[in-house]
Amino acid sequence: MSMEIKVPVLPESVADATIVTWHKKPGDSVAEGENLVDLETDKVVLEVPSPVDGVIDDIVEAEGAVVTANQVLAMIKEGAVSESTAKTEQADMVGATDNQTNTPETMPTTNDKADALSPAVRRAVAENDLDISGIKGSGKGGRILKADVAALAKQDNKTTATQALPVVGDRVEERVPMSRLRARIAERLVQVQQNAAILTTFNEVNMRPVMDLRAQYKDVFEKRHGTKLGFMSFFTKAVSEALKRFPAVNASIDGSDIIYHGYQDIGIAVSSDRGLVVPVLRNVENMSFADIERDIREFSAKARDGKLSLEEMTGGTFTITNGGVFGSLFSTPIINAPQSAILGMHAIKERPMAVDGEVVILPMMYLALSYDHRIVDGKDSVQFLVSVKELIEDPARLLLEI
Repeated sequence: MSMEIKVPVLPESVADATIVTWHKKPGDSVAEGENLVDLETDKVVLEVPSPVDGVIDDIVEAEGAVVTANQVLAMIKEGAVSESTAKTEQADMVGATDNQTNTPETMPTTNDKADALSPAVRRAVAENDLDISGIKGSGKGGRILKADVAALAKQDNKTTATQALPVVGDRVEERVPMSRLRARIAERLVQVQQNAAILTTFNEVNMRPVMDLRAQYKDVFEKRHGTKLGFMSFFTKAVSEALKRFPAVNASIDGSDIIYHGYQDIGIAVSSDRGLVVPVLRNVENMSFADIERDIREFSAKARDGKLSLEEMTGGTFTITNGGVFGSLFSTPIINAPQSAILGMHAIKERPMAVDGEVVILPMMYLALSYDHRIVDGKDSVQFLVSVKELIEDPARLLLEI
């Protein structure tokens, strides 16, 4: 009996998905729970597992096809066995009857290796058209990691360049299809620019108090909580406190209504190979510094491996983005719709500052708050940013909530 393999139900915010990679072909055996195909949405890569043991009877939609929820992807013959598997089992039975004890060790095939890869690694292999049969993974148990694929791709590119160097004066171009995530990001940014009245206000913050506090307690913090103490937890808690004081900055527009959120779900922008993603910390007002640090590190690891779920990136009432990790000194971040504001952090640089009539060298950071002027007044935006500045420059305020 044949069974339909369908696209899983997609969230309301995701209209369709693109088939990135088929890991099986017609006639291949599959085990229950084994990943059959990767689907890329504008947010994440989804794996579609086989619901039963059987054999791929037919692949209905090829790689590159755009599909929607509940659309048929393939057909599986439940309980069937592929011809290659049957021949192997028959050979094993003959070998056992003949008491053949000197059977050569079975080595994993390229398909076996591919099936053991994470979605991010599989995608990198497919994009670079690499043969992974000859590489040994550096991960646990010989698992192939993304770094292994990157090294192989770099080596392969060097070989290709050596074999076919362009003639001097040639202007080489390469046309690459835009990923779903990149296309969706571009679409949303243009929509925000067209539909929102975006303004940006700036300030600067002295990072010395936070840096001193972190240096004093980072070892004890890590030993007690099992995670490192970074700057993001200070800014996230400062933003949470400032949002309580200025609820319009935590609001959003829905048609002709303004929705004031009684909770603080703060998105943390994280860079990945697929583009910028924004996983969300839920109910930050109830989170500790350790909770925030652990969740951010977990989100970063998932973003690198392409394992962030749709639920983890859905919603959010405010966003923080840190361009400083890439060296950005100054920027005007774009709002993550339908939110009303976003905080941009930047690189910490020592600058001469006037303190009590004297010039002092201090580690300073520029802060930028982009906001939707349809909801947030200029006064509230400036005072919100000043509140964040004051909380960072006097971290004791975070504990006392003053």
